[in-house]
Amino acid sequence: MPSISKRGQQVPLSPFRKLAPLAEKAKAAGKHVYHLNIGQPDILTPPEALQQVQQANLKILEYSPAEGFLSYRKKLCEYYARFDVELNYEQVIVTTGASEAIQLVLLSCLNQGEEILAPEPFYANYNGFAHIADVQVCAITCDIETGFALPDAAAFERCLTPRTKAIFITNPNNPTGTFYGREVLEGLALLAKAYDLYLIVDEVYREFCYDGQPFFSALNLEGAEENVIVIDSVSKRYSACGARVGAVVTRNQAVLDAVSLYAKLRLSPPTLGQIVAEAAIDIGEAYLHEVKAEYDRRRMVVYNRLQQMPGVTSYLPGGAFYCFARFPIADADDFCQWLLSDFEYRGATVMLSPGAGFYATPGLGKDEVRIAYVLNVHDLEAAMDCLEEALRVYPGRLTETLIDEAIPAWG
Repeated sequence: MPSISKRGQQVPLSPFRKLAPLAEKAKAAGKHVYHLNIGQPDILTPPEALQQVQQANLKILEYSPAEGFLSYRKKLCEYYARFDVELNYEQVIVTTGASEAIQLVLLSCLNQGEEILAPEPFYANYNGFAHIADVQVCAITCDIETGFALPDAAAFERCLTPRTKAIFITNPNNPTGTFYGREVLEGLALLAKAYDLYLIVDEVYREFCYDGQPFFSALNLEGAEENVIVIDSVSKRYSACGARVGAVVTRNQAVLDAVSLYAKLRLSPPTLGQIVAEAAIDIGEAYLHEVKAEYDRRRMVVYNRLQQMPGVTSYLPGGAFYCFARFPIADADDFCQWLLSDFEYRGATVMLSPGAGFYATPGLGKDEVRIAYVLNVHDLEAAMDCLEEALRVYPGRLTETLIDEAIPAWG
C-alpha cells in the first residue's frame, strides 16, 4: 500500500473540529448541543446581498479574474476609506477566504525554516498554514490575568532570532477577543522597520471593537508601508462564512506580485461569494451597527456568567466575539470530551474548544477553553446554565488547593 507523506501525517488537528464526531453522537442520542466551539454566527447574512446572487441570472458560472473582480476590488477600496485608509484596487488581491490569504502570504514572504513571531494564544490554524509553508510559528506568551494584553515591543524584540521574518497578530484577537490600540501597533511597526520584518495583521474582526475603543488599521501606520500586510475576510463581518471571500491588502509591490502569481495558479476566488461580498458593502452602516450591538450584548452575558462561576478565571474581551476562560480542571480536552459523551443538563450540553490547541508552548492552556459567543442571548444563557452545572458535577474538578498548585506549573 502506498504510504502517506510525512507532511500528511503531521498535519495539526483543528481544535475547533476535533470533537465533532462526539458532538454528532450526542445529537444522535437526542441531546441538544450548544455550539460555542467555532466562530459560526447565527446572525442572518444581509438578505440584500443574497438576493444579488439570486438575481444574477448567470448562464455560465465562469472563473473570475485571478486577483478577483475589478468591481469588487474597487468597492473594497471604498470600504477601507471608512477607516481612513487610502488604497487603489491594485493593492487588493481577493482570496478564497482569509485562510487562503494567510497561506499565500506565508508562501510569498517566508522561506522554508524561517519564523513568524505571534502572541499566544493565537488562531490555531496558523499552525496548519505554517505547516503547509514549512515555516515555524514562534510564540510570545500572553496571560489570562491581564486579559491577554500584549507585552511591550521590547519583549517582542527579545524573542527575535536570525530566522524571524514576520510578526503576526490578529486585531481584535481570535481566540482571546483582546483589542490592540494604536500605540501597540505603532510599537510593533517600529520594531518591524528596525529589523526589516513583515508586520502581518489579520483584521477580520475590525468592526467588532467595544467600550468606545476606536479601531486603528495597520494600513495607517506611517512609514511602514513596505512592512505591513493586512488579511481580511467577509465571513464574520457579514455573517457569510460560506462565501469564502477574503483579501490580501498591502502597498508592498513585491508582495503583491508574488501573491498574484500564486493566485493565478489556483485560477480564481469564488464567483458567487464575490457577488455576495460586493453587494454587502452597499447595505449601509445600520446593519453593522446592530450586529456589533448584538455581539456586545452576548459578550456581557458570557462575561457576567463566567464571573459568577466558582473557580473560573476570565476577563472582559475588548473585541471580536471570543473569550478564554480558565476552569478548575486539570485537562480541558478531557472536560470538553466529557461534556459531549457523558454530560447532559435539561436535555442539552455545550461544545467548547480546548485551549491547548491555541498555544505553541507545550503545557500551556491545558486548563483553558475558548468560548465563541455566536449564539443569541436566549441560547447563550441556556449554554451558560449547562456549563455552570457541568463544572459543578464534573468528576475531574479540582479543589482550591489543587488549583493553587496547578496554576504555577502551567503558567
